Amino acid sequence: MFNYPNIDPVAVSLGPLNIHWYAISYLLGFLLCWRILLSMSPMQRQPWTREALWDLISYGVFGVILGGRMGYVLFYGFEQFLNDPLSLLRIWQGGMSFHGGLLGVIAALALYARRTGRRFLDVTDFVAPGAPLALGLGRVGNFINGELPGRITDVPWALIYPGDVVGRHPSSLYQMSLEGPVLFASGLSYRSAAAGPRV
Repeated sequence: MFNYPNIDPVAVSLGPLNIHWYAISYLLGFLLCWRILLSMSPMQRQPWTREALWDLISYGVFGVILGGRMGYVLFYGFEQFLNDPLSLLRIWQGGMSFHGGLLGVIAALALYARRTGRRFLDVTDFVAPGAPLALGLGRVGNFINGELPGRITDVPWALIYPGDVVGRHPSSLYQMSLEGPVLFASGLSYRSAAAGPRV
């Protein structure tokens, strides 16, 4: 059993501007997703230019941030929202929801597909392989913030989180592994099997 490594959530301070590790993990996730999609674009029936990919990622960024923030406020802070509707806009105060972000991305991709004349399912099928590693990086940000502690346990790798006195599963690291590299690798295996042998 170990004490949680108390990591400063602020990676860089530039005067009044604080850049958090969580924001960096999101940025790296989007860049990694873009790079994966760029490598896949030549294999698509309908080609994707670099400009089209940047537009697609931009829609995804707004979908994740707006959807994640709205989901957090509406699902976990609805009373505060009723008392102070402007809290929805204060993204610098923190608070993102995975399911809100997912709904936001789906809506953003639907809007992108409509505006570019592409089929929605073609867009989502293309984007899907790039998502797992980005999700995994987001969970790294959760771990650095000391978020998502799991159930109480006495396994040797249990962590004692700040303000706690018992060991808990580091569930954010589990999710990082399963939602990230494991899901990415299984998706690649499925695509390879679906493509079948080349003649």
